[in-house]
Amino acid sequence: MARGAACLRPASPLHVRGNSPDASSKPKIKNSAMRALLDVIQIALRLYMYLVVAWVILSWLIAFNVVNMRNPFVAAVGDFLYRITEPVLRPIRRRMPNLGGIDVSPIILFLIIIFIQLVIDYYIYPNVF
Repeated sequence: MARGAACLRPASPLHVRGNSPDASSKPKIKNSAMRALLDVIQIALRLYMYLVVAWVILSWLIAFNVVNMRNPFVAAVGDFLYRITEPVLRPIRRRMPNLGGIDVSPIILFLIIIFIQLVIDYYIYPNVF
């Protein structure tokens, strides 16, 4: 079969594509549930980005002795942010070369999260409707 031959196929009838006027409401319910799930995933990714930003800022504040880890509240917040972000940042750090004290793993994680969000926006959302 030639390369361009796939483009010459006749279009399928409307009732085969699912665009018939008597289409049931079940696909709409399924699509709205999928859209809700995708929205929750988008919100979770955005929230995780905020948590990573909070961890980066707190680590800078600790490194420059602006806040003290002996403070119970700062220690609790720091421990929470470390436990939330470290399982995702650790594999990225393992694969990154040593840059002499500069940690670029949050930037790599941001790029990965943004890539996932764009894939959802451009490729998954249009196929839900």
